[in-house]
Amino acid sequence: MATVVRGGQSSIGYRLHLHLEYPIERQEYVSMRLETPRGRTIHWQADGIHVLISIDSDRVLHLSSILPPGYNPKKLASKYFASSSLPLAQVRLVGEGNQIYKSSKTLIGSYVSGRLRYVSHSETKDDLQQSLDITSHDEISGILVTTHFVVFTGIPVLRSWITVTNTSEQDVILSQVNSLTFGGLSSSEEWWNDYTLSTATNTWFREAQWRDHSLPSIGLDNSGIYKLHDGHVASMANFSLSNRGSFSTGTHLPMGMLKRNDNTDTWLWQVENNASWKWEIGDYKDNVYLAAGGPTSIYHDWRQTLASGATFNSVPMAPCHVFDSPETAFGALTQYRRRLRRKHADNDELPIIFNDYMNCLMGDPTEDKIKSLLPAVATCGAEYFVIDAGWYADDNGWWDDVGLWQPSKVRFPSGFKSLLDTIRSHGLIPGLWLEPEVIGVRSVVANQLPPDAFFQERGERIIEKGRYQLDYRHPAVRERMDKVVDDLILNYGVGYFKFDYNIEVAQGTGVNSCSTGAGQLDHSRAYLGWVNKIYDRHPSLVIESCSSGAQRMDYAMLSVHSLQSTSDQQDPVLYAAIAAAAPTAVTPEQSATWAYPQPSWNLEMNALTVVNSLLGRVHLSGKLDALDAENLDLVKQGMDVYKSIRSDIKTSLPFWPLGLPKWHDEWVALGIAAQSGNFYLSVWRRGGPTSATLPIKGLSGTGDVEIELLYPRGFLAGVKWDAKSSSLAVELSSTPSARLLRLRLK
Repeated sequence: MATVVRGGQSSIGYRLHLHLEYPIERQEYVSMRLETPRGRTIHWQADGIHVLISIDSDRVLHLSSILPPGYNPKKLASKYFASSSLPLAQVRLVGEGNQIYKSSKTLIGSYVSGRLRYVSHSETKDDLQQSLDITSHDEISGILVTTHFVVFTGIPVLRSWITVTNTSEQDVILSQVNSLTFGGLSSSEEWWNDYTLSTATNTWFREAQWRDHSLPSIGLDNSGIYKLHDGHVASMANFSLSNRGSFSTGTHLPMGMLKRNDNTDTWLWQVENNASWKWEIGDYKDNVYLAAGGPTSIYHDWRQTLASGATFNSVPMAPCHVFDSPETAFGALTQYRRRLRRKHADNDELPIIFNDYMNCLMGDPTEDKIKSLLPAVATCGAEYFVIDAGWYADDNGWWDDVGLWQPSKVRFPSGFKSLLDTIRSHGLIPGLWLEPEVIGVRSVVANQLPPDAFFQERGERIIEKGRYQLDYRHPAVRERMDKVVDDLILNYGVGYFKFDYNIEVAQGTGVNSCSTGAGQLDHSRAYLGWVNKIYDRHPSLVIESCSSGAQRMDYAMLSVHSLQSTSDQQDPVLYAAIAAAAPTAVTPEQSATWAYPQPSWNLEMNALTVVNSLLGRVHLSGKLDALDAENLDLVKQGMDVYKSIRSDIKTSLPFWPLGLPKWHDEWVALGIAAQSGNFYLSVWRRGGPTSATLPIKGLSGTGDVEIELLYPRGFLAGVKWDAKSSSLAVELSSTPSARLLRLRLK
């Protein structure tokens, strides 16, 4: 193999040459070698962010600060950050525990992190992004570690991941690779009183619900251990969230937020993996640290063997830091997510999707039922008609028989292709529900694929809720599902897929893998690769991500899929809290929220379920064919309003005049501020007093504001703007009720 010499000259006064017996792939565009400046600091100034990395006397790298533009990084770093910095790359090998701290601080303190010595760094830049790669080497294990930073132009969010390469002649077994680790998050001497941690539960039917934790309540405060006991730099306390298994957001969103209580400093972060992940905060040198990444040995049975010359890439993690409020941070993260995802016309056009499942056919479609719905669906202005679960089964006992994916002749006696042609004749693009990662235990396909095409635990095929889990690392799985998808597109004219996933496999798989966690991670990545290749073959196809609603609402999935189902919640009043909080987890134009009017509901309730969806992506459903003329017209009015504002939605940034919604809040509000200057505001009254006051910070200090009731027109709503306080007073006499308003300067 070729011998590569790689080194770096810096003002610290050393030159390190590594003779590595493996080829290093070099980028085709120009890469500029950066000299380490005097003062032993790498100061990287990207368009939207400042990053300072110090190199100590042992040549160990420390991330000293992550700052938005407009601030003096050297001054702030010396005051708050540098003294509490941690080694940049936290990598752990099997057999190695914690070098300094108690092992409960699982994501910091590895032996390798203190042995990695700086080698070199380089920067690349184009019109869309800037990147910084920093390489270090551990002489004992022989691993080369490269930390990658990427900043999209103009967006103060840092994307980070690590590449580990084995340059030794022996196998190396990794047990943990953080995506990013940094200390000194707080800018306050009394950080335990001045900051609050926020996390988001994401349980089934109750997604994206944020809650606050004071730092003392989670065990982080001024214990004095750093000041009183020489040699101790941290207490044993930490707080962490993690997920194990294939429902990446089945308990919590892979996010967190540390905010100063006066709204002058906010850290917001997300981990980007569609399976296992973990993040942790704790105290270090009288400040707060954050560490995050994908699966680890302790929590997820993840170990990765690297043969000589082999590499491993960690799960990406993205922190945002602003000296401002949480709303500003969520706005920056929204912009980052838009730049991160695969480009698709769906996110520009925002077509209206009708899906026959929720509070409608509920997995029991037939030819007659669908034909009965079509006139009303077309009248309301939908642009896609998606046939949900059940189209492949002769009866309702299909749960443990899925996997063949051939249309039922019993449900569709005139032929499935004929039915899809009828859908198109109503001006609608047909779509189908598909669960491509599972095979039912009664399905004939369960015996057609090789044994290693399925997840296994110690040689036994894993069964979960009557299904087997397919392993997308296996070529037979990808080839078979390619044929299924291509046949439905090319022979039946399907233009939309709802890819659902309704089982959770926590064990991972031990097939052809050095650990069950590694098998699961590699499968998860292979699945996303498979979806990407579908888009390559069929670029106009729309693919929705659904996992029992939003049990995989992460930005590994959403960087690939066009849109995301936000919940399976069937109560529209409860759904309001989910709809209002969804933009914390997903961009508005990817946020598919159900609107499912019912003939038994009154006009106010049917208007409310429509309002739930109007500031995101409309997922229309419900028994439209049974609505009377007045209610059907009410739904059509909502769809017409949506079409008139959707060009604003795709550029908008969210805000919450009443704060992030809590599950039992009587008044809930979600706003979006568009580039056009329009402010849209959805307001729900679910109980309590007849009026509420909503501060609109984006309109503070402005002149007269014009307020328009967009939906439902003709319904009562008292509104009054107070220029002095920049707030809107809203009065709704009915409960429950909801309104969509537009605000703009006169």
